[in-house]
Amino acid sequence: MKIAVVGLGKIGLPLAAQFARKGHKVGGVEINEQVVELINRGVAPFPGEAHLQECLSEAVGAGNLRATCDYSNAIPHADVVVVVVPLFVDNLGDPDFGWLDAATESIARHLTNDTLIIYETTLPVGTTRSRWKPALEAGSGLREGPDFDLVFSPERVLTGRIFADLRKYPKLIGGLTDEGAKKAAQFYNAVLDFDDRPDLDRGNGVWDLGSAEACEMAKLAETTYRDVNIGLANQFALFASAACIDVFRVIEAANSQPYSHIHRPGIAVGGHCIPVYPRLYLHNDPSATIVRAAREANAEMPARMVDMLGVAHGDLTFARVLVLGAGYRGGVQETAFSGVFPTVQALERRGAHPLVHDPLLSADELALLGLTAWQKGASIDAAVVHTDHIQYRSLAASDLPGVRTILDGRNVLDHTLWPGVTIITLGQGGTRVATVGNERGPAA
Repeated sequence: MKIAVVGLGKIGLPLAAQFARKGHKVGGVEINEQVVELINRGVAPFPGEAHLQECLSEAVGAGNLRATCDYSNAIPHADVVVVVVPLFVDNLGDPDFGWLDAATESIARHLTNDTLIIYETTLPVGTTRSRWKPALEAGSGLREGPDFDLVFSPERVLTGRIFADLRKYPKLIGGLTDEGAKKAAQFYNAVLDFDDRPDLDRGNGVWDLGSAEACEMAKLAETTYRDVNIGLANQFALFASAACIDVFRVIEAANSQPYSHIHRPGIAVGGHCIPVYPRLYLHNDPSATIVRAAREANAEMPARMVDMLGVAHGDLTFARVLVLGAGYRGGVQETAFSGVFPTVQALERRGAHPLVHDPLLSADELALLGLTAWQKGASIDAAVVHTDHIQYRSLAASDLPGVRTILDGRNVLDHTLWPGVTIITLGQGGTRVATVGNERGPAA
């Protein structure tokens, strides 16, 4: 097949490499000229994605993958066009279709007969039918159904493990016509491999959900569920902190019953997905009070955690406070919608001097994000654990000279390594001074 992938970012490029490694000819469209140049040299333009470099080298070396900034080089006479262009939300939480609208217009200008077009970008329910179909028809002069097919199939992968996730999870599809869905199923069966999943009654593979709308909602439902669940866990954790209860033991106990699946609480919810997709759901269903409350509660967590730090430490004015971790989750360099930003802002509002450390980001990279890097060995007054990087699990008092108070927002620190330091952990009641041999404390 001749396949075009529009958008060669952290999702689109691994997809293009996957399609190419299966022997198909892939033309990738990307507006960033530097990214295009790197891809065509067989160099991964961003680090941290397992197996991307080897897959990219193989695909480019075999002549099966070529990137371009010009839609006219990739779209005409393509059998399949896969669109993975970002959709953003504005400050009010409404979707900003700017980049996707521009990409769709460019696709339409170069669209030819008998092309299957698949949007993988997460969308509000109804967008494929009500926005992309008329835009493609108007820009191309062709008609959906007789001349081209249009399908929605959301990406369901996490950065850092995309190739594994492509095999692990069913590929959801929803067409505007039965014929379009049939073609999409044939396409994905040709370009993807699926792990055996005996835990799934339906089995792993391509799942046709019957309509684009059902497929759009499925992606929003699975991510919104996580935001709501984390919001509930955070509510439990805040209550447990006030009631001198260890919420982690409570959650472990509750989840020992098969109908309870409470997530772990934490200082922030970040990334491209969980903070954003509930907003896309609310765009269609503004009366969803549970979804709205959870999103608002999770967005407030960094400020509430800084308040907890202030109670334990005292006046934070002029205090040097180290925020440990800028990535939105452990093990990744991604800072999209990371809680590090509202955490730093909350510290600044209290008059503190926030500093940031991340084992995966250099001082220059932190500076580009508007964050002040901590110089290793520099004295600090307090610290906040924001990201659950594995490197932080072995931190000890000697690593942070001068620290008197720590807010462990991810429950990752070994308290026995912090003698004399006051540690507050979200979901573990009361403050406690860590001393070797007395790690249970009142929260136990």
